[in-house]
Amino acid sequence: MNIIRGQLIDIIEWKEEDRDTLVHRYDSKGKRIMMGAQLTVRPSQVAVFVNEGQIADVYGPGRHELTTQNMPVLSALQGWKYGFTSPFLCDIFFVTTRQFVDIKWGTSNPVMMRDADFGMIRLRAFGVFAFRVEDAVKVIEEVAGAGARFTVEDIAGQLRRNIVSVLSDSIAESKIPALDLAANYVELGRLACARMESDFAPHGLTLASLTIENISLPPEVEQAMDKRTSMGVLGDMQQFTQFQTAQAIGDFANNPGGGGLAGMGAAMGVGQVMASAMSGIGQQPQQAQQAQQAQQPAGETQTVACSGCAKPVPTGAAFCPHCGKQSGALCVKCGEAIAEGSVFCPKCGAKQQPACGGCGEDIAPGTAFCPKCGQKQ
Repeated sequence: MNIIRGQLIDIIEWKEEDRDTLVHRYDSKGKRIMMGAQLTVRPSQVAVFVNEGQIADVYGPGRHELTTQNMPVLSALQGWKYGFTSPFLCDIFFVTTRQFVDIKWGTSNPVMMRDADFGMIRLRAFGVFAFRVEDAVKVIEEVAGAGARFTVEDIAGQLRRNIVSVLSDSIAESKIPALDLAANYVELGRLACARMESDFAPHGLTLASLTIENISLPPEVEQAMDKRTSMGVLGDMQQFTQFQTAQAIGDFANNPGGGGLAGMGAAMGVGQVMASAMSGIGQQPQQAQQAQQAQQPAGETQTVACSGCAKPVPTGAAFCPHCGKQSGALCVKCGEAIAEGSVFCPKCGAKQQPACGGCGEDIAPGTAFCPKCGQKQ
């Protein structure tokens, strides 16, 4: 009887020895489970009975006595519903249902994105996520199989790749500028978490949470942003230069090898030159333009472009010396060359537009009859 009892199992349990095991197959060591044995399932565990490749029964947390009444599926498979009570042999899998937390994820390579501010950029991201078992039967059938032990690391790589793919797509579709991503980590994490339910469900898992710790830009872009930030902190460049000059003067004066008063005088001279140069930045182009416009060489005759050949013609000339075209109009009284369209002669003051001899109405030069009274001119 001792030999027979040594081949039977009367207590079945799994003391979880580590925090990374997702599925553990109970090692019966070839022994058979006796009818009436005690099955202990601890909190955050599920026990799954597999008989000849078929899922027989599933037990949640608690203490269960294995009888034909408490094992309806397995009893039907073994034919015990007719009173057969001999020991039986089957595989028992314990599945952990608690959350597996603080699992790190990150982009192995930069993700290409299109940004409104920077154009094409490369982003890197990393963070942590947590998941748990939603359906123990699916976990055994789809991912764990009949192995003795299935750990978190065995499935974490696949989950990480799914997270990076969905999160990259979510960031691109959100069209959030790169500079505003840090203010939307929580929203992006929740959006990606909701979209990944369909990726986790076929494995019998559910994504409990997703945390984005950081989304970083390329180093060269970050350096350019740091320089731009430094310029914004400096503010007024002229005031900053004056402040730097004052500090330099103090350093020269306090430096024993700086020449004392002579060194301080040299520093003041350098500071004045620097301040003058900095204060003139932005004003030099405008001053040069004004000087160029105001400067007129002494004795040089002012010219205008000929309307016929576009060559320079002295101001006031009646005809172009190059092509002979009349360069302007002549005064109707004194014959002085005047600008076309002039109403009065700038020399004699005569009115240039002729008037009708009958009604006195202004008429265009060369008009044969007055358009108002019809008198011949």
